[in-house]
Amino acid sequence: MSDILQRLAATIAARAGADPATSHTAAMLARGPAGCAEKFGEEAIEAIVEAARIDTPSGDREALTREGADVLYHFLVMLAASGVTLDDVLAELERREGVSGIAEKASRG
Repeated sequence: MSDILQRLAATIAARAGADPATSHTAAMLARGPAGCAEKFGEEAIEAIVEAARIDTPSGDREALTREGADVLYHFLVMLAASGVTLDDVLAELERREGVSGIAEKASRG
């Protein structure tokens, strides 16, 4: 599997100190965790809309692909703004590997 998410996370981290006037990523990070979360939510809704339309005459796989890429980018920006790394999320997924979703949810209390 590609390591594009790792590379993208590293690029986001590297651009954290860039000039927000010249870097979209720096401008996003300057919005802080709440602003990044809001933007992530907007992108997630756009992806949901495209996914819901996929089996209709107006469905567009390419549109869903583009929105999916936007969701992943903005998710990583939101994580960076919140001090959470992609490695943190991947470690949590690894911890859950092989555990039933029902059992995992029950373990949360």
